[in-house]
Amino acid sequence: MQNFPDLRDLQIFSVVCRLRSFAKTATELGASTSYISKRIHMLEREMGATLLHRTSRRVTPTEDGEAILKWSVYMLDAATEMHDAVSDIKTEPRGDLRISSSFRLGRNLLAPALSQLSSRYPRLDISLIVMDRPVDLIAESIDLDIRIGKVSEPHLIAHKLAASTRVLCASADYLARRGMPQTPDDLLTHSCLVFRERDQPFGTWRLRNRTAGKDAEADVATIKVGGSLSSNNNDIIWTWALGGHGIMRASAWDCAQSLQQGQLIRVLPEYDWPADIYAVTTARLSASAKVRVCVEFLQNWFASEFEATAPLSP
Repeated sequence: MQNFPDLRDLQIFSVVCRLRSFAKTATELGASTSYISKRIHMLEREMGATLLHRTSRRVTPTEDGEAILKWSVYMLDAATEMHDAVSDIKTEPRGDLRISSSFRLGRNLLAPALSQLSSRYPRLDISLIVMDRPVDLIAESIDLDIRIGKVSEPHLIAHKLAASTRVLCASADYLARRGMPQTPDDLLTHSCLVFRERDQPFGTWRLRNRTAGKDAEADVATIKVGGSLSSNNNDIIWTWALGGHGIMRASAWDCAQSLQQGQLIRVLPEYDWPADIYAVTTARLSASAKVRVCVEFLQNWFASEFEATAPLSP
C-alpha cells in the first residue's frame, strides 16, 4: 500500500509557506524550531522532492513545494469537512478560525462581535488578522475575510452582513480655510487625503448622487483626487483629517460619531458610494460548520448591535 504524507506535516508545511520562517512557525504552533525542521525534512523525504528554498533570512516554496501547498490546502480542508460530518462540531463548533479584516473594521466592529462569538462558542480558537490590503484567502490560510465593498473574485462566496456607504468629510478648520466644495469637480482643487483602499483604485473616488432617486446609479461622478498626503494606513488618514489637513472618504458607520460631535463635517452630503460589509470565504470552506456558524452569528450581530449603535447614514 502506498504511503501518504501525514496531515500534521502538511499543516506544518502550509504554515511555513505562509510565514516564510521555521522560527515563526514554531512560535505559532507552540513547538520547537528543530521539531518543525524535522517534520519538513520527513515530508520532503516522503514526497521525494525538495519543497523549500532555505536561506539565512527566509524560506520559500520550490516549484514542487508550490504544487504540494495547493494539495495540502485541499486535503486539510477536506479533512476538516470529514471531521465536521461525523462529530458533534455541527452543534458545538471548535478548532482554529482565522478571520481577516481591515484595521478600523476589525478594531471598531469585529473585535466586540468576536468577543461575543468566543463567549458563545468557547471551543473556537479565533484569530483576527487586520491588514489594509487585499487578502489571498487560500495562500494566507484565511477562513473568513470581512471586507467592505463588492466581491469581484468569482471563486469566492460573499455573505452580506450590513448595508453601508462611504461619505466625504473634513474638519471645520479645513473647510473654513479652503471653502466647502459644491460639486464633485470642486474636489480637484482641494487637498484630498488618499487612502489605498482594498476595493478601489488608488486616488479614484466614485460618488453617487443620492438625490437623483432611481437615477442615482446613472448619476455617478468619478474623480481622480490628489493632495500632498496619502497613506496605506487609515488611522493616519483619520489623524490628518481631524488635524485639518484635507478631505477624506470614510465609511458612514466609522465617522458617524465624529460627525455628531462636530469633529468632522459632511462634504457634498448629497453624494455617497455603496460600501456594504461582507463575510467572504472560499467555496470549499463555505460548507465548514465553524465558518457557517460564524457567518450566521455575524449576520445576527450586525442586524441588531450594529444598526442600534452605529448609524449607517450620518
